[in-house]
Amino acid sequence: MARSRPRVWLLAGCGAVLLWAFVGQLVAVGRLLALFGLAGDAEPSPPPTALPPRRVYKSNGYLKVSCNGGLNQMRSEICDMVAVARLLNLTMVVPELDKRSFWADQSNFEDIFDVKHFIDTLRDEVHIVKQLPKRFGPEDSNNILNMPPVSWSDEKYYLHQILPLFSKYSVIHFNKTDARLANNGISTQLQLLRCRVNFHALKFTPQIEALGNKLVQKLQAKGSFVALHLRYEMDMLAFSGCNHGLSQEEAEELKRMRYAYPWWREKEIDSQAKRLQGLCPLTPEETSFILKALGFQKDTLIYIAAGEIYGGEKRLEPLQAAFPKLVRKETLLDLEALRQFQNHSSQMAALDFIVSTASDIFIPTYDGNMAKLVEGQRRFLGFRRSVLLDRQKLVGFIDLYNNKTISWNNFASSVQETHRNRVVQPSCRQKLENKPKEEDYFYANPHECLANSRFCSRTKDAISVR
Repeated sequence: MARSRPRVWLLAGCGAVLLWAFVGQLVAVGRLLALFGLAGDAEPSPPPTALPPRRVYKSNGYLKVSCNGGLNQMRSEICDMVAVARLLNLTMVVPELDKRSFWADQSNFEDIFDVKHFIDTLRDEVHIVKQLPKRFGPEDSNNILNMPPVSWSDEKYYLHQILPLFSKYSVIHFNKTDARLANNGISTQLQLLRCRVNFHALKFTPQIEALGNKLVQKLQAKGSFVALHLRYEMDMLAFSGCNHGLSQEEAEELKRMRYAYPWWREKEIDSQAKRLQGLCPLTPEETSFILKALGFQKDTLIYIAAGEIYGGEKRLEPLQAAFPKLVRKETLLDLEALRQFQNHSSQMAALDFIVSTASDIFIPTYDGNMAKLVEGQRRFLGFRRSVLLDRQKLVGFIDLYNNKTISWNNFASSVQETHRNRVVQPSCRQKLENKPKEEDYFYANPHECLANSRFCSRTKDAISVR
């Protein structure tokens, strides 16, 4: 028997959601002030917050999602899929995390995020269950459709292409979820929900929170500190094809790795051309030049927010020599404290996320998913200072300096002038027509959820650049 046509979520006014987001932002900022010792004398803890009322709706079916990528890519995917489930009046299954990627991290959702908090926080938006009912077997092709949604899709796609499928199937399994919801052209209600999931519902487990906060406290005890997201890890270099400064053997090793992963589409890559276009992460040596040129002193405390640096300690030597107070989680914590997180790259990345969010200054050397998600988080917490490096100009300056074409003073002044306006501040996302990969990423600047939202809403949610 054919199932009845699914009901569509009729978008209501966003006043209540805006109020909720505003209250949530005040609470989040208050917690940050307390964390940094700026909130005055401690007061008794308030009573537990009552759960929001459960939203009552007729579910059109189950949405199962399998995330792909690293921690921060998966984080954005989860936010997107909650928004899709809300739009289509679906029951969502707690997302599955990627276990097949380069990192081979076997962590489940509940190993990284507080699953009860996730379900309870969103109960007034989406009904979330921990698993599908047992009546749906893994090979139940009559009731379960496995498919990837189209990348960068808007609400019309999900309403007109996906929703009707629930007339035939009880469950749709999205087996790829990276960048499946557009940055722009999405209703304000859904944009606010993406923020709500990101900033409130996706809370790390108590164990991760405790160790992350311990790292922050250790760093703050030493004074102000910079979080440097040094994205110079083996997977990034292999994926991007960037081998500047590497030996021939290292370049070949990275190339073999690139060919070993069939879902990495680019195989033959011109490393030099990519570097000159600013598409490569800065090397540790290049990073040391840039930090010195920006005016950071030798005694600056720098936390490296990254996994294992390709080339190990030897590759870090130029940066270590320039900034002796260079620390990592492995040097701040004893082995026993980190033991439960080792071999779980996403859990280790969660620690770096906490430290990067709380740092006095955040500087990413590559604009990957962590850089973008941390940037967005720091915007939400009051536009904390983040410096966005212009790598295309920087590598040009570095080459001129290394070739002795310009002096150190000229090099430093050029770097400083280039970055005078590249410190994160309130702004509206730039929209590039038909170029979603190149336009500003929603999670790096979710302006609908920030203090400048009213100004940006007058520009139709984005500034169009043609």
